[in-house]
Amino acid sequence: MLELGVGLGTLTDPLSQRAKQVIGIEIDSGIIAWQRSEGNLADNVTLIHQDLLKADFHDLAIQSGGKLKIVANLPYSISNPLLFKLIDNRNDMEWAVLMLQKEVALRLTAKPGKKEYGILSVFFAGCAEVTHLLDVGPGQFYPRPKIDSVVVKIRFYPTPKRVQDLPDYDERLLRLLVKGGFQQRRKRLANALSSAPLLSYSKEEILGALETADIDSKVRAENLTIEQFVTLCRILGKEYTK
Repeated sequence: MLELGVGLGTLTDPLSQRAKQVIGIEIDSGIIAWQRSEGNLADNVTLIHQDLLKADFHDLAIQSGGKLKIVANLPYSISNPLLFKLIDNRNDMEWAVLMLQKEVALRLTAKPGKKEYGILSVFFAGCAEVTHLLDVGPGQFYPRPKIDSVVVKIRFYPTPKRVQDLPDYDERLLRLLVKGGFQQRRKRLANALSSAPLLSYSKEEILGALETADIDSKVRAENLTIEQFVTLCRILGKEYTK
């Protein structure tokens, strides 16, 4: 088990009773000092003083001898960078249980055409199954926040499950296409991608790829499924020189 943000150990203690080994990452030096002098963490808990966004999850998985199981209840301000870090390290983890701001949690499972549908929706559709576990209202916190929270479980796949029948695509290019499309989400996809700074496809090339992929030329990024993004990625990657 890998706990992100140990704090006073409220969650660490029950985790240590269920798991053979718990690795806890904590950035706060004051909490680290308190835990080491006054805390009562179990012997099977290893405490690491580090910024979790800089932690090497791959190395931790190797040290642990297997894929990581992650639990995190963190400040919502780092939710997005953490979620992208999980995607980048998905081959080293089995699952993650996270408490997130409700609006962020909705993005993970949003379908094309919904206002919540965006970059995270597409990326997680391609590499994980996200399950809603429970709602957590403002009354469960002190001080009471003005937002609702949701606990989700994210189970990762070594190979993107929904695109296993669409092999041989460049994942880096796929990310650039998805990000380029959503950075100007109100524009038609051909216009958004042809003006994206990290891509060098002309509008004519984008339109040609859309036609080959049997995708409406008037489409916006918010209307494409992960399968359509992958198909577009394969066509652009093979047929056009960047």
